[in-house]
Amino acid sequence: MNHDNPAMSTARALAVGLALCLGLTFAAAACGSLNDASAANAGGLGGAGQNGQVTAGSALATLGSIPVHAATTSPQYRRDAFGDPWQDVDGNGCDTRNDVLHRDLTLVTVKQADPCIVLTGELKDPYTNRTIRFNRTRAAAAVQIDHVVALANSWRTGAASWPSDKLISFANDPENLLAVDGPANQNKSDDNAAQWLPPNQGYRCQYVARQIGVKARYGLWLEPAERDAMAKVLSKCRAQPTLGGRPAG
Repeated sequence: MNHDNPAMSTARALAVGLALCLGLTFAAAACGSLNDASAANAGGLGGAGQNGQVTAGSALATLGSIPVHAATTSPQYRRDAFGDPWQDVDGNGCDTRNDVLHRDLTLVTVKQADPCIVLTGELKDPYTNRTIRFNRTRAAAAVQIDHVVALANSWRTGAASWPSDKLISFANDPENLLAVDGPANQNKSDDNAAQWLPPNQGYRCQYVARQIGVKARYGLWLEPAERDAMAKVLSKCRAQPTLGGRPAG
């Protein structure tokens, strides 16, 4: 049996130790590079969570899963493709507009002969943070029902190819509908998040999170500027959960 010289054994041990340390150093560097790349990717979403982490289930995480394309301009948008306004798609005997008024207003009074019809009520408007008194007879337009993802916006980002039943379902989906201030709704028109956001800045995170949830659920895409505007809003509320994302059907 051969025996190593003690000095040589010590040198060999030092060499092995040095190689091991170098290997660990390179591995740590590689992992650090991967983490940096992951953080940079998250940062592309407007700065995700702390240390570049995107919170699972957040609107920011969902935003990263939605395709980004230019808007389609053909075929031309047709409102009538979404069916007659405010149908009774859930079969409860009330049209969608009155369903949303019942849901979003307080101090509601109804028509005696038809409890579906909301006559008066009070709205804490999310878009302006104002309290608005609704009166069907005197000022019905003071409160309007907004499609959070506008019908024309959905048409430009994927809905143009949908069958009629899906278009009608989308137009009457309560997850995409809010009772809001009439003038604010008119000002929004069919704009996306890059073109219009609620004047009430405290509601912008929820507003964008609902648009993201609805677009993800229906398979709509985002325009590049729209996606960037959403990421900018969510950079101030990184853990904001996705809204409007209940399973379809």
